[in-house]
Amino acid sequence: MCTGACSKFIAIPLYVLALVSVICNIMLFFPDFSTEYASADSKSEPKLTDEVKYMGGLIGGGIMVLIPAIHIHLTSAQNCCANRCGMFLSIGFAAIGVVGAIYSLAVAAVGLQNGPVCQYMPQNGTNIWGRPFLDSDGNYLGNKDSWKTCLVPDNVVEFNLGLFSTLLVAAALEVILCAFQMINGLFGCICGTCSDKDEDNLI
Repeated sequence: MCTGACSKFIAIPLYVLALVSVICNIMLFFPDFSTEYASADSKSEPKLTDEVKYMGGLIGGGIMVLIPAIHIHLTSAQNCCANRCGMFLSIGFAAIGVVGAIYSLAVAAVGLQNGPVCQYMPQNGTNIWGRPFLDSDGNYLGNKDSWKTCLVPDNVVEFNLGLFSTLLVAAALEVILCAFQMINGLFGCICGTCSDKDEDNLI
């Protein structure tokens, strides 16, 4: 497989992963598929998890990966960027994608470790909003019985777990693909692309 075709093979999954990251991040703003928690969120009484508002999936795994994916895709198109210069630039763009994906991965990992914001009943017997699993170091993930601690929103632990886990996997794959494109771009810059060879054959 030539470096140009390899770029296309890398770019298409990046489009999908970036879209998945954006959708997951947006959905995290609406626990229980309701808008009431996002609209009622405030600094004094937060209703949304901090990691959701860091927008790792939207900015990091989404925009910062989508822009490199577009350029990487262009390096596979003849008469556009399928040349040594285009492949060289793709290394820098892929590096930006790696940074964005790592940011998304880190935010998702912290979100999983700290758990969701929810209404729960502490030992004093009065329902409050907070993060009951904040000091559990992620141990709550293996104890499904403890998930019942969160009373409102319904099934918020499962909701956060599913979406943050998806973000984590998507970001990990984005890191791998962008890192591979950096290697592919280096080979394309040094050895040239298929279009370079085609042009040489025509001369």
